[in-house]
Amino acid sequence: MSGISLHQIKKSFGAVSVLHGIDLDISKGEFVVFVGPSGCGKSTMLRIIAGLEEITSGTLKIGNTVVNEVPPGERGIAMVFQSYALYPHMSVYDNMAFGLKVSGMAKGDIDTRVRRAADMLQLTPYLDRRPKNLSGGQRQRVAIGRAVTRDPEVFLFDEPLSNLDAALRVATRMEIASLHEAMPDTTMIYVTHDQVEAMTLADRIVVFNAGRIEQIGSPMELYDTPQNLFVARFIGSPEMNVIPAKLQKKESRSDIVMAGNIIDVTDRTSLAAMADNLELSAGIRAEHLYPATEETARIKGKVVHSEKLGEVTIVYLDIGGSTSVAAKLPGVASPRKGDEIMLTFDNANLHFFGSDGLRI
Repeated sequence: MSGISLHQIKKSFGAVSVLHGIDLDISKGEFVVFVGPSGCGKSTMLRIIAGLEEITSGTLKIGNTVVNEVPPGERGIAMVFQSYALYPHMSVYDNMAFGLKVSGMAKGDIDTRVRRAADMLQLTPYLDRRPKNLSGGQRQRVAIGRAVTRDPEVFLFDEPLSNLDAALRVATRMEIASLHEAMPDTTMIYVTHDQVEAMTLADRIVVFNAGRIEQIGSPMELYDTPQNLFVARFIGSPEMNVIPAKLQKKESRSDIVMAGNIIDVTDRTSLAAMADNLELSAGIRAEHLYPATEETARIKGKVVHSEKLGEVTIVYLDIGGSTSVAAKLPGVASPRKGDEIMLTFDNANLHFFGSDGLRI
């Protein structure tokens, strides 16, 4: 089974450059998710790995083999698209077996592979049905099963759940996670714009933005230590609150002035080394803002919107200066638009970013 190595991969469509030198190593058996906003280059990168797009420059290796010029069918890759693309006149069994028949595989080997994949994806009771008699989630599992039967070295998923409703997305996401467990030596790359899919499926997440990689890491590494404001805002729902701040230094002490608070950051050596009166951004997650009293409040604001989600209520506050924050409050909270809310936070949960957007 194979890992994948991308070295200085660039892609242009005419005069338009869409990938700007991508470097990435993916270990065999790893489940990596490419995530980012629409148009960031993640699907183009996946299609390059599949061989469906030509590389403008750079080197792509699968295992120890450079595959820049290798046709898609010879790369040992199976791909699952957003569209199921099933043959409507064929049964589930025949849809899953068709590619193997075309390749000339023996009938007994085809049957073994199809039934093994069907058992893995809980499709055995549906093998005689046609696609029109299946739910959307079942059709997507058939599309995945068709890829599984090829016994690929690399599995590529291009937003496979985007056509499903919320309940089916959850169920099919669990199926894909189980598939990874059942095929531990198969390298999997999954493209999505849905951060929930990224956080729940990935061994590592690769965050793309405007044709570049912003950060690579485990889901919790990206969540807990985003390396720039883009990642801080993209990973997490609601996105990280970002509040204007200023660094003030006096003698041996360093303070952050933020939302009317003076916060001693002398022990943060990265901040202590910065210049006086430096304009910064302070970030804090919604779950790290807590209800407070008049005496303990560090942030005050008026409710502009609230979302009751059962377990929690997400409250959006205007704290002045064209700045708003979101806070996750207990589900029993029933704030109304215009109510004043008082919040506090632990200094340890603050993140700081420079004017260039990079983490300090």
